[in-house]
Amino acid sequence: MLSIIVRLVNNMRIRNKLIVSFVIVVFVPVAIVGVFLTSELRKFAFDSALEQACQNVERVKKRVTETINVADDLSYRLSYDQRLKNVVNRRYESVYDVFVAYRGYPDLQQAVQMYKEIANIRFYSDNETMLNNWQFIHPSPEIEQADWYINARSRIGLIQWDYITDERDQRQYLSLIRGVDLGSKDNRGVLVINVNADMLNTILTQEAFDTFIVDGKNHIVASNLPELYGKSLAEIQDERGVIYNPKGSYESVINNKASKVLIEPLSTEPGANGLRIISIFGIESIVQEANRINRLAMTVILVSLLLALLLIYGFSHLISNRLLRLSKHITKVGTGNLGVAMEIDGNDEIGQLARQFNAMVASINELMRKVQESNRQKRLLEQKQSEIKFKMMASQINPHFLFNALESIRMEAHIKGEAEIARVVRLLGKLMRSNLEVGSGMTTIREELDMVLCYLDIQKFRYEERLAFAVQADAEAAAVRIPPLIIQPLVENAVIHGMDQKQGGTTVSVKVTAADGSVRISVEDDGVGIEPGRLAAIRALLEAEEEQEGERVGLKNVHVRLQLTYGREAGLRIESERNRGTRIHFCIPLRGIKR
Repeated sequence: MLSIIVRLVNNMRIRNKLIVSFVIVVFVPVAIVGVFLTSELRKFAFDSALEQACQNVERVKKRVTETINVADDLSYRLSYDQRLKNVVNRRYESVYDVFVAYRGYPDLQQAVQMYKEIANIRFYSDNETMLNNWQFIHPSPEIEQADWYINARSRIGLIQWDYITDERDQRQYLSLIRGVDLGSKDNRGVLVINVNADMLNTILTQEAFDTFIVDGKNHIVASNLPELYGKSLAEIQDERGVIYNPKGSYESVINNKASKVLIEPLSTEPGANGLRIISIFGIESIVQEANRINRLAMTVILVSLLLALLLIYGFSHLISNRLLRLSKHITKVGTGNLGVAMEIDGNDEIGQLARQFNAMVASINELMRKVQESNRQKRLLEQKQSEIKFKMMASQINPHFLFNALESIRMEAHIKGEAEIARVVRLLGKLMRSNLEVGSGMTTIREELDMVLCYLDIQKFRYEERLAFAVQADAEAAAVRIPPLIIQPLVENAVIHGMDQKQGGTTVSVKVTAADGSVRISVEDDGVGIEPGRLAAIRALLEAEEEQEGERVGLKNVHVRLQLTYGREAGLRIESERNRGTRIHFCIPLRGIKR
């Protein structure tokens, strides 16, 4: 049986093979999957909406809890604030005394300004010597008869939440109410902290479903529907009345629409008084969206299948063209043209033959290209490594003398006039700005010597008569371009180590001369010099391949940068005799960088 099927397939035209394979491999599985997805998508959409609603409610609960907990924590601190109690309990003799007391206790106003979660704060007290202002208020007869006020005075220390009207701006707020013991049973106050209603509404506005915060009396204290601000749950039509339940997940007809209702209590303190979050979303809208997606998916599938069927007819023509192109390219190769390449347009046997053909023709050219590319990458790598090494070494400038100079300037400011200090500060600023702006580019010897003079002037300011210096440069060499910070580290080394362990003065000389197509730069001091063993170690350090951290890193820096720029013969040369001084010099081409 199998052999018969194989023989029939082999005898079929390629176009018919493609059509049959399309029907078996594509159309049947797509039809089965489409039917399955249609039945499952409705359930998935509803479950996803329910899960999203639960996540939204939890997110709202967390953010609202964080908001009202601010009021809770603040009420606790204020109820035990002895300064507040002193202000309320004091018997005042005049309006001025009240004014001074209020000014001396700005904590309530500062709390409103500090916490965006708080709209305002008021404290009710029976002290008739006090004056009403924005924070301290005498309770009116209506307030004294309100349930929330009576409960607060009878339950000192316990908090309660209620949706009440602030008599100052006539707006309703979700308010924390707390009775405060002012020293006796008959002397009690009531602290009221209004939560920022706009902030609560903003939290709910970000939700996709209809969401409310409701208190124990079924007042809507916050909502993402502006028309329900300050209204009651009675404004919402609920056939089963499930929105009045304290907690749970229900289905009902809300405002004539089949809906899912999620109710989550807002757990804060025991005085939360039935605060809860209610989220409502329409079942029909969720199912309608799933049905629309099903219709869209089926339409896309049918159009895709039809388009694929049309493409199958074209594929047979493409296959014959591919075979013809392969034949033509083989003929060209037979004539000795090895520069031809065939476009690879498939993974079947024809595509494999085409790729093998291209691989055979391109093998020699590819080998040559790899060799050229390898050489180019090697040169690029060496160039990049040199640039990176150059930049790293250019940044290794020891700034300790700047800090020492600044300290000297500070001390000198106490004992000298301002003119000398201003000059040194200007030089120091110029030097620091030059060091901070240095990059991997080039500078001139004139500019480098200018920075050297700034440095020596600053050190002269520090050491006074202990330091003398001289800088000489041929005019022909002044315009020669060199890497930045080449001469200054040598001068710095001469000043620091030349004056080290020397009782008398030290002279530092910088000479730049041009002769025989070269520029010779030397830095010399008449300090204590370098011992032979130490001098040999320094020379070995300069010639070492590996970079080392530690002493003389500035000389190593300059030495390597000179060699990277001008060649190995352009490195530093050090000459020194004990008690006769040290001379460091190097030579560079007069007409630019050596290639």
